[in-house]
Amino acid sequence: MSTTTIRRFLTSMMGSLLLAVGLVAGPGILGSAAAGASPYCGITWGSLDKSWQHYSSGTVTNVRSGRHACFDRLVVDVAGPVAGYNVRYVDVVRAQGSGFEVPLRGGAQLQVVVHAPAYNEHGNSTYWPADRSELVNVWGYDTFRQVAFAGTFEGQTSLGLGVRARLPFRVFTLEGPGTSSRVVIDVAHYWQ
Repeated sequence: MSTTTIRRFLTSMMGSLLLAVGLVAGPGILGSAAAGASPYCGITWGSLDKSWQHYSSGTVTNVRSGRHACFDRLVVDVAGPVAGYNVRYVDVVRAQGSGFEVPLRGGAQLQVVVHAPAYNEHGNSTYWPADRSELVNVWGYDTFRQVAFAGTFEGQTSLGLGVRARLPFRVFTLEGPGTSSRVVIDVAHYWQ
């Protein structure tokens, strides 16, 4: 055999060997790389309606948001005891009282209803957003696209949350600080 023939044979055998090793070890290697790209969060929330049917004597005072490794978070602050809620995906978010459509950016929309008014016993506002269509700046978030005020009526305050797609979410309440409470909505970045 000539030197050229031996080189071709060895190159061919080496290529076959590397291909075989890649096919056997590749899924593990690729799985590790993919896991490093986005953290595994163990999210098992689902995307069905979530509600807690309690009403509050407290009032809504603020809406804020935050970014986390596995989800985007919306927080509704309530001055008073923990409030109930109803959060669900809808085709169109409707304003409290009027039923008018609240336009939102994103591929899916969550209607967030907190069972606490945004006004006090004298009818004075306890939450007055500067821009009802952009309650918080969610530019650059992985999941959130827009948060809009959908009104307050008959002891309830409604928000529209535009998200990238219909993704899993969870809702829970927290007491504090002091006599305040919070309704927290987390929407996952991905299905896992």
